[in-house]
Amino acid sequence: MAFPRGFYWGGATAANQFEGGWNEGGKGDSVADHLTAGTVSSPREFHNQLHPGANYPSHEAVDFYHHYKEDIALMAEMGFRMFRLSINWTRIFPNGDEEEPNREGIEFYRSVFEELKKYHIEPLVTISHYETPYGLMCDYDGWANRKTIDYYMNYVKVLFHEYQGLVKYWLTFNEINSLQMGVGDILAGGLRTKDGPLPGFGASADQKLLQKRYQALHHQFIASAKAVILAHEQYPEYQVGCMVAGGCTYPYTCNPDDVLKAQKDMRMNWYCGDVQARGAYPYFAQSMWDEMGITINQEEGDAETLKAGVVDFYSLSYYMSTCASTDPKVLAAGGNLVFGAKNPYLKASDWGWQIDPKGMRYLLNELYARYQKPIMIVENGLGAVDELIDGQVHDPYRIDYLREHIQQLELAIKDGVDVIAYLPWGCIDLISISTGEMKKRYGFVYVDKNNDGSGTLNRYRKDSFYWFKKVIATNGEDLK
Repeated sequence: MAFPRGFYWGGATAANQFEGGWNEGGKGDSVADHLTAGTVSSPREFHNQLHPGANYPSHEAVDFYHHYKEDIALMAEMGFRMFRLSINWTRIFPNGDEEEPNREGIEFYRSVFEELKKYHIEPLVTISHYETPYGLMCDYDGWANRKTIDYYMNYVKVLFHEYQGLVKYWLTFNEINSLQMGVGDILAGGLRTKDGPLPGFGASADQKLLQKRYQALHHQFIASAKAVILAHEQYPEYQVGCMVAGGCTYPYTCNPDDVLKAQKDMRMNWYCGDVQARGAYPYFAQSMWDEMGITINQEEGDAETLKAGVVDFYSLSYYMSTCASTDPKVLAAGGNLVFGAKNPYLKASDWGWQIDPKGMRYLLNELYARYQKPIMIVENGLGAVDELIDGQVHDPYRIDYLREHIQQLELAIKDGVDVIAYLPWGCIDLISISTGEMKKRYGFVYVDKNNDGSGTLNRYRKDSFYWFKKVIATNGEDLK
């Protein structure tokens, strides 16, 4: 058996795409609550003032807030051993800078964790997953302001204290390297913005915005390290990890220029990974800053904080690979935070994301060689259009996708990589972060909701539900 005994099988979600109840229980606005629905051809918009009649998908999402017992029972039926979820920061601190937390929000998550415990499902909690408080954006310019570190730590202290005995595994930030990309400005960074279309993944930026992004990212590194230090000093039972958007880049040709570009593009994994898993900026950081014309303002003691706040494990999302080319005529491939040339050897999803299970094995080997820490895959999956017919959803394409990735995961473990969890994304259908659509579905459970917000919210087991249940029951041996 390649998969070790005790391997964590399960699934993953995020509050702003899954939870709903956006203004219930004392919750305040997050930046995600100000994003409209969209499509691939019509980008999501950010509104500082909510517009009457506009569709803001996070407001209801798929209403886990009122369906959590039903949803957790479905996870238990599949045999989940771990469920990754995030806490809505503004459900605990509505504006982000209050002195006292919102007790109703604390008790909601306590109920969720107790329900998971009843079924022996281990929660993996993302502390900040694209849910920066809107108040921190307006009043402080989000993570561009060093004060946000203190507000984040107030939040962390409450979570660590309140959920002792209920939560063991924590992630400090979701896809922390997304702040290096366009969409991260609003969702990950909470940086002040005007009304208008959401910047696309990989959107370019002028020097002033680059300076703000990388300074905000430095503040997140310090916040993450402080959270790790707090856990190690006061809560030794806690395990705290980082979460990086995993990218696998191949040279498009054997032209040395393409090879060098591919090597450089792979740094999207190492820039944040090195800081959080090694405790210092990578060797190439200064040349990278010089190239962008930016300076990272670091206070006395920051280097020591980063060194002391090294994470216990490394987690990542993995959806696709791409190719690096210096030829401007080579067609670009779309995807989750990854851009480059289309690989002629790979198929693509309905949304143009290149499907590359072997790329996951390659990346896992590279990560483990560099960091030598346990690895969790906390996002992986196929966004596709599913049809509900007579209460059934036949999704062999999703089963094929997951089977091929699990096979490569098994080979990576045989290679010697210490992978301890596989948590496919959107285990119960949720709204897409990139487009705000419902029709881009990932889950093993179909949720009856449409792009326009209509639907019953009823849950239906897909064929993949029963397949994944069998995979878990056999610890990955039966993939038929």
